[in-house]
Formats: sequence, structure tokens, C-alpha cells
Amino acid sequence: MTLREDRATMPRSESHQPQALGWPEARATARAAGRPLPVVSRTLHHARDHVLARPIVALTDLPSFDTSAMDGWAVAGPGPWRVRGRLLAGEAGEGIGVMRDGDAVEIATGARVPRGATAVLRSEQSRVEGRTLFGDVHIQQGTDIRACGQECRRGDELLPAGTTVTPGVTGLAAASGYDELVVVDRPRVELLVLGDELLDSGLPREGRIRDALGPLITPWLRTLGADLLRVRRVGDSLDTLRGHVSASRADVVITTGGTADGPRDHVHPLLADLEADVLVDGVAVRPGHPMLLAHLPGERPGAGRYLVGLPGNPLAAVAGMLTLAVPLLRRLSGRPEPRPRRIRVGADIAGHPRDTRLVPMRADRPLAFSGPAMLRGLAVADGIAVVPPGGVRAGDRVEVLGAPR
Repeated sequence: MTLREDRATMPRSESHQPQALGWPEARATARAAGRPLPVVSRTLHHARDHVLARPIVALTDLPSFDTSAMDGWAVAGPGPWRVRGRLLAGEAGEGIGVMRDGDAVEIATGARVPRGATAVLRSEQSRVEGRTLFGDVHIQQGTDIRACGQECRRGDELLPAGTTVTPGVTGLAAASGYDELVVVDRPRVELLVLGDELLDSGLPREGRIRDALGPLITPWLRTLGADLLRVRRVGDSLDTLRGHVSASRADVVITTGGTADGPRDHVHPLLADLEADVLVDGVAVRPGHPMLLAHLPGERPGAGRYLVGLPGNPLAAVAGMLTLAVPLLRRLSGRPEPRPRRIRVGADIAGHPRDTRLVPMRADRPLAFSGPAMLRGLAVADGIAVVPPGGVRAGDRVEVLGAPR
């Protein structure tokens, strides 16, 4: 039954009495709601923050030939040696030929080691008299030579599918011979910040307050691998909100505020008008109880479109992000679910009688200023503790989620 059909069967005063899901069930529902977006090919410069759809398999040995690890001399056999040439990085060394015992060739870091060389003697460990090279130390065979295939052999799997593409990944891919990577497309997200009372700049005044959620959520979405299309300020009008959501080309529309049932809360009426499939309508969590997740038919093949409704209070909105938006975006972008992190808390943490609490933490201690509208605790937090109903005692283990970064 759609929300519109559900509302049509009851009077307005009873039209919105959602059955709140437990916090674990809500997170699982959000992750199960989506599936990875289509696979695309991206150049190395544009693959950053995507997730590999296929493993990176070495296209060549690394190094692909024996190279010098130092500036110095490629030598063959025991010294002293007779100097017979020079090699720089990028040169084939065809004029050098095969080295024989007693030969030495000046060589630069990264240059190809000539055939027949047994070691590289560092510049600072040698001296030259005329055309004769002497070593100040005894060197073993293979010293300061990076052997062909030392890091990997052609065909070795270097990174599995599901790996997030970082600068290190693109560097390894380039060294291995890749120009493009096959990745899962990033979810397109639009953020709609609702509320006539919000200001973009300056001090709060005349009953209006600063928008904290746009600056908080926008950079966080980028770290989650989302392609943020735009951030819009939307006044408290159902028609305006409907127009923005209907026109959006985002895979996920995230709204802030308007998820309760007050006179200026328009998200539920919007979903009824759009005949949305409401997957989560309220979660048994504090703060953030009136959060929601809905599915809207859309263009993207096999994925459709989603709306995540966050409460308007800042810490409650963070709870909504962690509960619904983060699992959904991870799923759409192909990111695996991280392994749960659990710690022993260093102090008692009070719980709600029935609901899960999400509490900002620093190290093993809960932080003050953790009310739904407060940000001081979150600003210095390095994690968010998941406190079960009834609370926990000092020494108990709790799951800790990553704080916004």
C-alpha cells in the first residue's frame, strides 16, 4: 500500500502514525533497498572515489625490468672495475651491451640495469681514479638492484573488486599499465535544505537561525563517494518541494527537516502525492526518531530513485545520515559494509528505556552537548557510539560508527 492509499483510509488526525523500526532493522532496510549502480569506465584522473567493479590485475611485471635503486655504478663481478659508459633513466642501454666481470657503468636511479651486472655500487661508496672504479665497501650480488617482478608478476591480482579508488590505487594502476578503470558509477545526490527560518550567512536574527546542515552534510556526502549535483534552499511550501523533487535527476534526494507531522512539515504529504513506496517511516533511535526512506520510480536502470528524509535538528540529522543515507549510498556505490568497530567505554552511558541512542564519543568517553540540536560534541567527536536501550556501564563494549569527516 502506498502512503497515499494509507492516508486515504483515515482522517487527518490519525493519518500519520508510523510504526517505527528498530535501529538495526532500519539500517538493514536502507542497505537492502538499493543495489550497485551501473558499471562504467573512467580514466585514472576521473576514477577517484569510485569503487572498482573488477579487480586490478597486473598487465606487466613490476618492475618490468631490472632497475637501479640508487645513483651510482652498475658493476659486474669483483672490483676494481673499468668504467665503460653511462646510463640514465629512460635509456635502453643498447650501446652498453652485455657487461663482463670487471666492467662498470655509471647509472642513475630508475635506469635499466645492463645484462651481466651483478650489483649497483652507490656513488657515495665509491671513488674513480682515471678510468678505474674502486669500492669502499664490500657489496653482495643484487645489492641496490630492483629485480624484475619484485613487486608483482603479470597476471597477479593487485586489488580486488570493491576497493575504493584512492590516489594510491590510481598510482598503482598507472604503474601496472592501466589508462582507465572499470568502476561502479557514483550515486548522484541532491540536498534540499528545508525551512523558511534558515539563513545562509551572518548572525541569527529576528527569529531566524543559521543553516548548519548544508555545511555539515555537503562535504560528508563527498567523502561517501557521492556525486553531489547541487544544494538547494527550499522554503516551507509543499508545491515548491514537489517541484524540486519531481525535477531532480539525482539517484538520491536528501531533505533536511519537515519529516514530522506539523503544519510546515511537508515531506509526508509529498510522498503521498508522489505515491512513493515508503520503506522506513520513523526509527526507534534518539536523536533522529522522525527520519524516513522512500523509493521513487526513476531513470537509472535497475535502481530507481530514493528520498532520504532527515530531521531538522543537526545531531538528529547526523543520526539519520548514519542510519539511512550512509548504508544506502554505500550499497549504490558498490562499497562493502565496513566491519563493525567495538570499543570498551570508559564511563557509564545512559540509555533510553526503549530506543537506541547515538552518542558522540572521543576515544572511550561520551561527550557533553549531545542534544538533538547541539553540535559542540559532534565537532570534536571521533566516533558515534550505538547505545542499546537501557544504557551501558563502564567497561562494556559498544559499536562505534565513524563520525562525519
